[in-house]
Amino acid sequence: MKRLLIFFGILFLHSHYLSNGYAQIENRITKVILDAGHGGKDPGALGKNSREKDIALSVALKTGKYIRDSIEGVQLVYTRKTDEFIELHKRAKIANESGGDVFISIHCNSSKSQQAFGSESYVMGLHKSMDNLEVAKSENAAIYFEEDYKQQYEGFDPNTDEDYILLSMFQSASIDQSISLSSKVQNQFSEKVGRNDRGVKQAGFWVLYKTTMPGILIELGFLSNPKEEKFLMSESGQDSLAMAICLALKEFKSDFEDQNSDLKPVAVILKEKESEPQVYYRVQFASFKKEKSFDFKKFRSIGNIKMYKHDGLYKYTAGNELNIENAKELKSELEKKGFADTFIVAFIGEKRIPLGEAQQLSENKN
Repeated sequence: MKRLLIFFGILFLHSHYLSNGYAQIENRITKVILDAGHGGKDPGALGKNSREKDIALSVALKTGKYIRDSIEGVQLVYTRKTDEFIELHKRAKIANESGGDVFISIHCNSSKSQQAFGSESYVMGLHKSMDNLEVAKSENAAIYFEEDYKQQYEGFDPNTDEDYILLSMFQSASIDQSISLSSKVQNQFSEKVGRNDRGVKQAGFWVLYKTTMPGILIELGFLSNPKEEKFLMSESGQDSLAMAICLALKEFKSDFEDQNSDLKPVAVILKEKESEPQVYYRVQFASFKKEKSFDFKKFRSIGNIKMYKHDGLYKYTAGNELNIENAKELKSELEKKGFADTFIVAFIGEKRIPLGEAQQLSENKN
């Protein structure tokens, strides 16, 4: 019963935010939400001489300053600008109700081993490793500082593995954009700051699930590593990380706005076509920097392959289904064939549209 309550609670939240117009509908980046993790009575991860909440806030504020100085036309919204405790659900509410276009949550990592080091960025999704799950558990544990967390989060338990599967069932319509931004952040950390790149990963973060826009969660580094803790505490280290996040956002904004025709709102597409559109669901299973032929050896077990280009990458899909249930079955078949990072995407013609809007359009048509 508990699992069903969580499932329907998540479904309600998902439908609620879409129906109230909080999902991104413009093809420009004009408002960025900066979320400094933890705060107040929630210190986050602890180093020998530091607290996650302090470093996250300092880097968030520095990032905001760099964005104001170097990216025109972007309004900033902070979930917190001081050492105060802000509940996870309120952070998402701030982002959604302000009409944010991008959500960036800043954190620090910790490990039982002092040898672990480097930065990693997360998007909302199903964890592929126990390490990813442990990071999500650590960050979601912030809800324990809330007095009414059992009611507020529909019984979600940050320490129960099964709840993360349910949390990840409703995939973000913005996952491609989130992955793109995460990749750019990691590249900037590696190339400009010289940090160890631990990659872009997926896991079930409640704050990312509840935000209805491209969103990422950045783990700047490990406070459990003495050398990295020293870097994260330093003014120069924080400045360089903040600058890297700003540069990644600037690059993402430019790419997104240059290629926004791929993600036009459904209303615009309907007007252009002046006819009843047909929504098709496909399963994206691979993306590459260089174009691959459809007889590429890794594709030989797959039928009905299509390719589209977005964010400078060549992205490959299978199927062209009229309903999402068939796409889910195809997704399962591809996963059995060894394609781990698959997800469903929706198209009208050859224009990709947000999955949530596609489902609404299909429902209205029926």
